[in-house]
Amino acid sequence: MKSFPKDDPTKPFRLTAFVGYKAGMIHIVREVENQRRRLSLSIQKKYETEGGKKDIGSQLEKLKKYATVIRVLAHTPIRKLNGLKQKEARLMEIQGNGGTISQNVDYAYSFFEKQISVDAIFQKDVMIDIIGVTKGKGYEGVFTRWGVICLPRKTHKGLRKVACIGAWHLARVSFTVARAGQNGYHHRTELNKKIYKVCKSDQELHTAIIEYDSTEKDITPMGGFPHCGVVKRDYLMIKGGCVGPKKRAVTLRQSLLKQTS
Repeated sequence: MKSFPKDDPTKPFRLTAFVGYKAGMIHIVREVENQRRRLSLSIQKKYETEGGKKDIGSQLEKLKKYATVIRVLAHTPIRKLNGLKQKEARLMEIQGNGGTISQNVDYAYSFFEKQISVDAIFQKDVMIDIIGVTKGKGYEGVFTRWGVICLPRKTHKGLRKVACIGAWHLARVSFTVARAGQNGYHHRTELNKKIYKVCKSDQELHTAIIEYDSTEKDITPMGGFPHCGVVKRDYLMIKGGCVGPKKRAVTLRQSLLKQTS
């Protein structure tokens, strides 16, 4: 993640991002709780000296005195995901906003070796950004990749191509000319997606009941989501599409651009 929301010290401290895994596309995103990376052990090993271990508290006090931004390292509990062949957890740096630096350090340290749920960061009817990698399409031509216009019928040496790719000099092809190549598998950020629902795994079943439809049913369709299965953990329901295929990790972040409409 290249950027985080602007910090506001007048508000209480909270994390600004979360990592989850895509479940399916009835515009439903599967969100999984984060687990804190065990940083306390690594800090102890880092500051071991011949004379003994330095106190972690002194290092925390140093952060409170000199640091300007506090971020935590979090990873996904990869073993709790069903049917996911990936074995390595997704590790990410998450910035905490709000409050003073001293409060940020104490709050972040309180989550060492603990889990944090998605409802502690996002709530219903909140606008968020989705960061992820799109579906890979492989090597494709200029028609599919850029949507160029088909050439006339009697064009020499083919129709599905760009006719003029540039002047003789400079003797090169500009980057602005549509060419064939890799399509998809791109890093993308979608702005201002609305959260329709936040559901915990320990809540009652039949969580898909709404006031307009009282039928007892779960959020998972019959037979499970294609290529994903049954959603058993915490999840978010987000308006609109979500980048990437099923079971690919997506990052949820508090919105950078305030929505005015």
